[in-house]
Amino acid sequence: MSHPYDQPIIDIVNYVYKYTLDEDDEEIWKCARTALLDAMGCAIETAATSEACRKLLGPVVEGTIVPNGFQVPGTNLQVDPVRGAFDLGVLIRYLDHNDALGGVEWGHPSDNLGAILPAMDWLARASMSGHVHRGPRLTIQTLLVALVKAYEIQGCYQMGNAFNAYGIDHVVLVKLASGAVVSWLLGLTEEQAMATVSHVWMDGHPSRVYRSGSNTIPRKGWAAGDAARRALELALLVLRGQPGSPGALSARPFGFLERTFGKAFVLPRAFGSWTVRNVLIKTMPVEGHAISAVEAAVLQAGVFRRMGLLDPVGQIGGISLRTTDAAIMIIDKQGPLNNAADRDHCIQYVVALAFLKGSPPEAADYLDESPWAKSKDLTALRERIVVKGDRRLQEDYLDLDKKSIGAGMTVYLKNGTELREILIKYPVGHVRNPKTPAAVQQKFFKNMGYMFSPTEISRILGAVRNPDVLMSDFMDLFIPSLVTSRL
Repeated sequence: MSHPYDQPIIDIVNYVYKYTLDEDDEEIWKCARTALLDAMGCAIETAATSEACRKLLGPVVEGTIVPNGFQVPGTNLQVDPVRGAFDLGVLIRYLDHNDALGGVEWGHPSDNLGAILPAMDWLARASMSGHVHRGPRLTIQTLLVALVKAYEIQGCYQMGNAFNAYGIDHVVLVKLASGAVVSWLLGLTEEQAMATVSHVWMDGHPSRVYRSGSNTIPRKGWAAGDAARRALELALLVLRGQPGSPGALSARPFGFLERTFGKAFVLPRAFGSWTVRNVLIKTMPVEGHAISAVEAAVLQAGVFRRMGLLDPVGQIGGISLRTTDAAIMIIDKQGPLNNAADRDHCIQYVVALAFLKGSPPEAADYLDESPWAKSKDLTALRERIVVKGDRRLQEDYLDLDKKSIGAGMTVYLKNGTELREILIKYPVGHVRNPKTPAAVQQKFFKNMGYMFSPTEISRILGAVRNPDVLMSDFMDLFIPSLVTSRL
């Protein structure tokens, strides 16, 4: 190579290939297992409940079955690993129920499992059929290492780099983290891994328009799957001999930093294992920046009803909601909402819905056929919600020692009474909330219960705690017809 790769590319690959996680730090592995199980539970929930998502799955040519292919969890589909990355990525993400992490950029680190799991499962099955695998052992322990490192790359980049400011969707970081990690899993050399990462930066980057205002559409639910698919595809192209471009970031005039980003990347800390320890595990299918507001709405609804009040629309004059700038940018919406994706990304909709229900939204509440989508009461209450940015809440949101996702809600009745503000800084699902472990466990059992018996769920829990379980055996446990007692 005539000159070395750009330093950010080198740094990512050095981390993936050379950084050793502390095998004795049980907190890392506990957090990684929790993240893995939560993501798989989200995939099963989606496969079981979302017809719209199921229509996106499967081979390009219907009926195609790939030898040693990836068996898509919760389905009878067996597809090539690249298509599998799309399918699993979509299943994990589609209902907006998987984990989340905020920063100056935001995203969902578990999106990376869309690429990691199909790659490992396919390699494990191919190895049993004679394929010579030169990468790491294809076991649960390797999966957890891959998960932690993918989370960390995405998380560190999210903390200090606002791709949204350039109209770029956050799934660019799924492609980045997944591309680096699957290169290691495939057995690529370090230089080949750098080539893969360089291709990520040379690739076209998705516009976040499909998450914005009246242009919000269901593509936001399959964008991460698309990024996972592309990451694995790029790594496989490099495996077949494609070279990379060392100056993909810095080259003038067309490098990503020179032409698009305009400045060097900012990483607030060295790569380690911070992200997996601090990710928000969602306990409701609500855009992450609205979760605290929904919790506050449920509590205020309880106050309202305990006062003997029964008519929110007739008795509430207004609702003041203070929150982060990120929430305002992403989910503060006025006017008509055109589809489920539009509704679940509207803070006024989810808050009004939670207040009227007295409980958090469910995925079905966003659908066109839901009575809430047509509710005049919900529309009327939504129009009375005033959302304001709060400097202190935004500071605490960006503070890496706090990572608060705060929202405060005050209700004003037409008779002049004020229901004093309820402020939620750390909602259930946040690492600082003591209710989080029990709620996350309850979510997992509920989601897995759509397709699996308690005995089958117990096998999955046992397998994820056994570092030597092969990936093919682990993934078989998520195909109802293939669940066996061998683990």
